[in-house]
Amino acid sequence: MQNYLDFEKPISDLETKIHELRTLAGEDESVDTSEEISRLENRARDAMTDIYSRLNPWQKTQVARHPARPHFSNYASALFTEFTPLAGDRKFSEDAAIQAGFARFQGAPVAVIGQEKGHDTKSRIKHNFGSARPEGYRKAIRIMEMADRFGLPVITLVDTAGAYPGVGAEERGQAEAIARSTETCLNLKVPLISVVIGEGGSGGAIAIATGNRVYMLEHSIYSVISPEGAASILWRDSARARDAATQMKITAQDLIQFGIIDGIINEPIGGAHRDPDAVITRTGETISKALEDLSALGPDALRKDRREKFLKIGRSLS
Repeated sequence: MQNYLDFEKPISDLETKIHELRTLAGEDESVDTSEEISRLENRARDAMTDIYSRLNPWQKTQVARHPARPHFSNYASALFTEFTPLAGDRKFSEDAAIQAGFARFQGAPVAVIGQEKGHDTKSRIKHNFGSARPEGYRKAIRIMEMADRFGLPVITLVDTAGAYPGVGAEERGQAEAIARSTETCLNLKVPLISVVIGEGGSGGAIAIATGNRVYMLEHSIYSVISPEGAASILWRDSARARDAATQMKITAQDLIQFGIIDGIINEPIGGAHRDPDAVITRTGETISKALEDLSALGPDALRKDRREKFLKIGRSLS
C-alpha cells in the first residue's frame, strides 16, 4: 500500500482508480480496462512530474522523511560487500542509531558509517529513529581512527533529525562527543565522502559529514535545526514549520548555491521511495567518482582540502 503525502492527492486519486480497474479486470475477464488504465497511468505520470518539479521546501522535507524512503541498511546491502558492523564505543555501550564498520566498495576496502532510522515500529525504536547518543558518535570516532590507521577511505551516509537530546545523553557528554567526531573528520588523512540521503539535522549530521566531498539527494534536507524547532524558537509556534523551512534554505538546490555541498544526486520522479534501486545506484556512482577524484591527493593534501572546503564556506557566507 503506497503511503501518499498530503500534496500527492491528485496522484493518489488517479492511482486508486487504476487499482480499482485492475481489480475489476481480474474479477471479470470479459471487461477490458486496458485502454482506460493506460490513459490514467499517463495522467498519473504527468501529475507526478508536474508536482515534483515544483516542490517547496516544506514538501521536500516531507519527502525526505517519507517512511518508505531507503535508509542506511538499504544502501549498505546494495553498495557494499562483506560489510562487517562493529559495535560499542569502548566507553559506555552500543548505540544502534549509528551503524559503522568495514566493507568493500567495488572490491576495495572502506569504512562505512551512517545513521539508521529503521523501517517499522520495532526497528525504529531499536535505532532510536536515527537520533544518536554520545556513544554512537564515539563509536564513529573509533571507526574513523581505525580507517585512518589502515589507510581506508571513509564513506558516511547521513539521515538524522539530529542527535538525541535526552537527559542521559547530555549527562554523558553529547556536545563533546559531537565536537570530537567533527574534529576527527577534519583530521583524517584518508578520503571522506558524505551523502545526505534523507535528513541532515544539526550537529548530529555534521559530526559524520565533515567530508572532502558532501552530496545530497535531490529531495533531502540539511539544516542547523529542524523546521519545527526553528519555528518554535522564532515564532513560538511549531505549526509554522512550513514558514521556517522556506526561510532556512534547507534544500539541496539552496545549499549547492551557497557552496555548502558539492553536488546533487537526482532522484526518480516521485522521490527515492518510488524507485530505491535507481537512487542507490546513482549514489554509488557518485561515491565512486568522488573517490577517483581524490585518489591523487596525499594524506596532508586531503586534510588541507577538507579544511579549506569548510573555511571557504565561512568566508563566502560572511
